[in-house]
Formats: sequence, structure tokens, C-alpha cells
Amino acid sequence: MFGLVILTNMKIVDLTLPMYTGMPVYPGDPEVSIELIKTLEKDGWNMRRIEMNTHDGTHVNVSVHGVKGGNTLDDYSLESFCGVAVVYAPDTPIVPDTGVIFRDRNIDENIAEQIKKVRPRFVGLSSSYEIDEEIERDFLKKDIILFERLANTELLPVRFMFYGVPLKIKGADGSPVRAFAVIE
Repeated sequence: MFGLVILTNMKIVDLTLPMYTGMPVYPGDPEVSIELIKTLEKDGWNMRRIEMNTHDGTHVNVSVHGVKGGNTLDDYSLESFCGVAVVYAPDTPIVPDTGVIFRDRNIDENIAEQIKKVRPRFVGLSSSYEIDEEIERDFLKKDIILFERLANTELLPVRFMFYGVPLKIKGADGSPVRAFAVIE
């Protein structure tokens, strides 16, 4: 049927937090606002206006977020934000072409040193943890793509395909993403 392949053994895990007015944001950041500005009854369609930061909810950070002259979202291919990933475990080696997702622990200085040396495809952190600002800055200096506030990480197997697709915002330092894992 037109090259369509149906994978019956495929499972998708949504790793994205819901977005809504008043959702949690980093302390001191402006609140998220999602406002209904047009209605079907009055205007013939429903439409909402969203006001939020590029680092609210489930999001990706790129180097210009903390590095003067760093790469913006425009400098990366879409493939940079997806690929094979593994859930971090102390006995699992970190490798360059594979993403690493932290679900059961935060990223401490020892792990951060290993990540900076190996430079995995990307790093992701569960919404249960908040990355240390100095570790985040070091990752940005090394141009390591960092996904934060991933939801449902407890549902992930050891190895899977990860997708964290950012909005195509010109010159952006990061973006909300719709993150998900495909498990076969």
C-alpha cells in the first residue's frame, strides 16, 4: 500500500509534560499563559494564544542558551534531536552516537565529566530532577544537546529510539519539544 509499513509490535511512550496556564516554571521565570482568544461560537473557529519561555515544560537546550556566540537551533539538523538512546546505568558505557537519558538519578559532577569527555549524541533528564546550573553551562560549552523535564521516563526500556523535536524558531537558544520514545 504505497510503501506504508505497519509495525504491529511498536509502542510509543510520550515523554512530554502537558502545557497549561500556571504550569510549573523555573523559579523567577514568567508564568506560562495559554489563553482562548477566538471561539467557534463567536468567531467561527477556536484559537489560543500561547506565551511561554523557550525553556518551559519539556524542552531542549542548545549552546547559545549559555555560551556567547554558541550554536542556535538553526545550526543543527533535525536528526540531531533524535536517535538511539539508552537509560543511564553506572555499568552502561556512554558512547558518542547514542543519547543518554537519566530517569533514576540526577547528573552529578563525576557523570558530567564522563559525558563531556565522550560527548554522546544528546543527554536527557527526567522531570523528577533539575540539572545543576554549572553542569548545564559546561554541557552547553561543549555543545552537548540537553533535553530537560522528560516525563514518563519510568516506562522506558534500557534501549529505544528517542525523538525530541523542537519548534523551528530562528536563532533560538532552545525550544519546547514533543518528546517520545519508540519501542519495538
